[in-house]
Amino acid sequence: MERKYSVDVGPSDQEVKVAGWAHEIRDIGKLVFVVLRDREGEVQVTFKQDEVDADMFERVKNLGRESVIEVTGTAVPSDQAPGGREIKPNTLNVLNEAESPLPLEVSGEIDSDLATRLDNRFIDLRKPHNHAIFSLKTKALDAMREWFNKEGYIEIDTPLISKGGAEGGADLFPVIYYQDEAFLSQSPQLYKQMLMSAGFDKVFEVGTAFRAEDFATSRHVSEIDMFDVELAFIDDHHDVMDVQEESLRYTLRHLKENAKDELDELGVELDVPEEDFPRITFEKAREILKEEFDHVPEDDDDLDTEGEKLLGEYFEEKGHPAFFVVGFPNEKFYYMQDVEGDEVASRKFDLIYKGQELTSGGQREHDMDTILDYMDRQGADESNFEFYLEAFKFGMPPHGGYGLGIDRLVQKIADLDNIKEAILFPRDPNRLEP
Repeated sequence: MERKYSVDVGPSDQEVKVAGWAHEIRDIGKLVFVVLRDREGEVQVTFKQDEVDADMFERVKNLGRESVIEVTGTAVPSDQAPGGREIKPNTLNVLNEAESPLPLEVSGEIDSDLATRLDNRFIDLRKPHNHAIFSLKTKALDAMREWFNKEGYIEIDTPLISKGGAEGGADLFPVIYYQDEAFLSQSPQLYKQMLMSAGFDKVFEVGTAFRAEDFATSRHVSEIDMFDVELAFIDDHHDVMDVQEESLRYTLRHLKENAKDELDELGVELDVPEEDFPRITFEKAREILKEEFDHVPEDDDDLDTEGEKLLGEYFEEKGHPAFFVVGFPNEKFYYMQDVEGDEVASRKFDLIYKGQELTSGGQREHDMDTILDYMDRQGADESNFEFYLEAFKFGMPPHGGYGLGIDRLVQKIADLDNIKEAILFPRDPNRLEP
């Protein structure tokens, strides 16, 4: 007999087979209720002493919570059982017994701190709440891929081991690559740009990036999931922002329509921003922070975490959970710069969603002489980027792109306190296992 998931068990099935974990056990003497949990949900199995053989009843009496079981039986209607049906068992097979006591509570009735949960991630992930997070993440990626495939983008894979980094050497993880030193990839950006020279026009990648930053925040990790995009023959950075806006709106709509069970489990009411995302200059963003909140970020060239949060509150009150900040000054050599007198502003943008930076991107500089000038002024070592610079010698079209933090997106959609909850096995400066 083929195994069914709990959600596929109807109230009038003749005979079914289910398998999963003993989520709850209620022993009231001659009656034992076992709630079996699998990936898709729960179903109650009711053992009555006078309806099952003595051996089966003895085994269920000794059954421990979180043991793995397989049950065959008949599904019948029941007003008291979860889902309005229960299974009357014909067989019970204990596939594996769980030790007692459990390292943490799976039912969610007793809270555990995040460190304890991550130390016992294999059992923490059994919780329906966590299943909902990663099912939501899967559906979000499905929606993003669907949008970009429809728009004619090519999905790519770029190396995770590189000679140099896109964002500087201080935040790189070094690795030994045969006889040479190499680094784990911070970003696929340089390779994406090279593909614009190769005529790919429009590409996206779902991949991993590594940041060797020393942090202790709820929104940073050392190993991150990224959704990267690059497109050529653009007029300016607004073309890139259009792609980001339309694809994110499509993703949120998809989740609202197709992830209702997950959103219900997480207790989230997802709003889809139908109006255009506001686009404000970097100077305007700092002006709002000063005038509305008396907050001035320490770094003159950036917005800090508190600033992003305050700006998020400001725009959410106006009905805009997502907005762009455009024109960061003194940016990396690969961004196109606009110079007016002594003022230099890049065509770089950040997308802030629910008070947190979700995306960084912009229009790239495609003139090689200008790039070399920027590199010289910024002290970048040209020898580390020879492979990249070669792509600009023989015809590079105007182009731009961005990288979206998938984990951050899930964190904000699912309203999670910490980004680590959106990652199966997170890595930070103090965690290299499990």
